[in-house]
Amino acid sequence: MPPPLQAHRLLNSHRRLPTPARRRFTAVSSVQSAPATTLAPGPATSSILSIRESLLSGERTAADITSEYLSRLRRTEPSVRSFIHVADAAAERDAEELDRRIASGEKDAVGPLAGVLVGVKDNLCTANMPSTGGSRILDGYQPAYDATAVRRLREAGAIVVGKTNLDEFGMGSTTEGSAFQVTTNPWDDSRVPGGSSGGSASAVSARQCVVSLGSDTGGSVRQPASFCGVVGLKPTYGRVSRFGLMAYASSLDVVGCFGSSVFDTATILSVVAGHDKMDSTSSTQDVPDYASKLVSLDLLESKPLNGVRIGIIQETLGEGVDTGVVSSIKGAASHLEQLGSVVEEVSLPSFSLGLPAYYILASSEASSNLSRYDGVRYGRQVSADGLSELYGESRANGLGHEVKMRILMGTYALSAGYYDAYYKRAQQVRTLVKESFKDALERYDILISPAAPSAAYKIGEKINDPLAMYAGDIMTVNVNLAGLPALVVPCGFVEGGAAGLPVGLQMIGSPFSEGNLLRVGHIFEQTLQDFSFVPPLLAEC
Repeated sequence: MPPPLQAHRLLNSHRRLPTPARRRFTAVSSVQSAPATTLAPGPATSSILSIRESLLSGERTAADITSEYLSRLRRTEPSVRSFIHVADAAAERDAEELDRRIASGEKDAVGPLAGVLVGVKDNLCTANMPSTGGSRILDGYQPAYDATAVRRLREAGAIVVGKTNLDEFGMGSTTEGSAFQVTTNPWDDSRVPGGSSGGSASAVSARQCVVSLGSDTGGSVRQPASFCGVVGLKPTYGRVSRFGLMAYASSLDVVGCFGSSVFDTATILSVVAGHDKMDSTSSTQDVPDYASKLVSLDLLESKPLNGVRIGIIQETLGEGVDTGVVSSIKGAASHLEQLGSVVEEVSLPSFSLGLPAYYILASSEASSNLSRYDGVRYGRQVSADGLSELYGESRANGLGHEVKMRILMGTYALSAGYYDAYYKRAQQVRTLVKESFKDALERYDILISPAAPSAAYKIGEKINDPLAMYAGDIMTVNVNLAGLPALVVPCGFVEGGAAGLPVGLQMIGSPFSEGNLLRVGHIFEQTLQDFSFVPPLLAEC
């Protein structure tokens, strides 16, 4: 389909929905939901705390811990394919150096992330290993510096184990758009892990690393977190520096993080967040110690969420959303009610407008940002007689189909005669989306919804239907348009695969309310019974 027609269909594909009166949410019984009549331990534990305690006690060495994760990575990687590049030798050297410093009594040796293996999405620059953005045009490119988020992880003692796979330059929803390989879902290797940060999500799900970094332009952290049964956090725009992140859509891009628990995710955010003079869009707001404010289960009251007002977005539970997903989200809402919160349905009339507006704006910004990949300044260069031929052939051979299509669509939307009809109109919709969220978040502490309209689907199922694939982002793109933080925590399962497929609950908050989202998510996670979000792949390893 030519990009102009596709842009037209996206902008005119919304349905205008009625605005119903606000009403109290009524839970429905479901085999997918977990009872929460009493407070009891959930399955999630903190890997970061466990590693830290074992290092401080001398029970284990960083070398032992690194060897364990690398061994699991080598066993699972042939089927999962989470990593484009594995820096196993460098990780082993870093672990040995950490052990030497601990043995010599250096006080700063055991930082908050000492001995923690981290996977880094390959659109974040790393000085000592390749950074390709999942594209052939940057095949073999190695930056001279670390992205700010990566540098802060290293300074906290983390060990970067490698670069994770992604849709090329972050443009995709399945990680099938990588120029190098297709990553699979650890819950079912015939299914996608989500995208574009699918490699980072699957690596944490398969316990190939402890935590990982991703990027979220329209849901690229939250959707894979839901598909892979891990915790995923998209911070407020500006909370984490974008310096060293390969730009896709600069007004939407955010560096996010994955963990197997809310505590681990909170710990990573505390390390990477904060102002950076290298990024003029980064916030100067102080960064709290998010993890220290999370309350353990044995200190919780019987109704730990008493007084918390939660709005469940009505438009996210209707037509086009799988019944199993709706059932899981309603079960999660019932669980939140039993913890003391007040849950009501809330309508966001502009919600359906966000998807077409997002793809116009993101593609428009991408058409500008990706002009730097021309075969001269970065990446591959082909032999050509003239400059125009050099540009054209280098880009034709180095960029994939999806990237080319979005560049064309964005260039069209910005062109003379069409700017007002597409780009300007999309910016106006963005303002409506922001105002809609602002109004709702003045009445509620948190808004909740599914993170995706379905669980993970089959590899190849939607690759040839871009509009169907784009529709998978409908739950997440509005949050990026509004610049808000959102946390995804696993909340249930639907049928599929050998052991079911995980479903994630998305919690959306006001700007810079990550601490509140993490607090509620931590309580939810600890009290959710009868679920274990450990993929069957690990039982075989």
